[in-house]
Amino acid sequence: MQIMEYSLGTGMAHLTAYIQEPMPADPEDYRMPAVVVFPGGGYEHLAPKEGEPIAMEFAAAGYQTFVLYYSLAPERYPAPLLDGARALSWIRTNAEQWRVDPDKIAVCGFSAGGHAAALLSCLWKDPVIAEAGISNESARPNAAILGYPVITSRPGICHEDSFRALLGEACEAKRAEMSLETRVSQDNPPTFLWHTTADQLVPVESSILMAEALAENHVPFELHIFPQGRHGLALANRRTSGGSADREYPEVAQWIGLCKDWLRRLWEDKSNENI
Repeated sequence: MQIMEYSLGTGMAHLTAYIQEPMPADPEDYRMPAVVVFPGGGYEHLAPKEGEPIAMEFAAAGYQTFVLYYSLAPERYPAPLLDGARALSWIRTNAEQWRVDPDKIAVCGFSAGGHAAALLSCLWKDPVIAEAGISNESARPNAAILGYPVITSRPGICHEDSFRALLGEACEAKRAEMSLETRVSQDNPPTFLWHTTADQLVPVESSILMAEALAENHVPFELHIFPQGRHGLALANRRTSGGSADREYPEVAQWIGLCKDWLRRLWEDKSNENI
């Protein structure tokens, strides 16, 4: 496996690529699906446990993987959206060299990283991307994986710190635009969501609102809600627990296997027009 770092040309934003060499039995034209991981951290920092450990799980399942270190405060919107767009465009530009299937690229985000991944899922056709010199089609995710994501800006159930870091002292109109359950359309990619009802930092309503919006727009999705577990569990196992027993939940740790199965079925379903 080759590990490479690429600047996205804006501030500190960069992409770490984990590129696997082809197996001897692979045909010359073999291409692998890819996952781009967006770690969480409230748009103020990035959580290491939601970066490389997630990428390695997908790499073990036969994916070319990437971790996106997107723009954080004091950078504001649309910086994270443009970072995601540049990352997917860059991967597609290098798809042949990296043996990536350009039609099988998933974004995977956690907490505020889930908001950043969902931003791209909802707004990949937005003019702001084209105005930045990025092809909208090249920025399109083929699937989205959202773990305990920040989605809504509704008072009382939103994660205030994330929106404050993303928008600064933005007016209420801009804040409403970043409530992503209102930005879902039929152009969203198929989406896998998971959350816990015990999450006291980002309420489970966040994922429920997103799932309802996907259903209303006839976008395929899979939602898993686990009864126990605090916010920020990542893989919910020893690898990402930091030695804390309250971050290890075997029942929640099932999400990664469920997600891999969901992706496999998705890639095999050639009739799915959202891919």
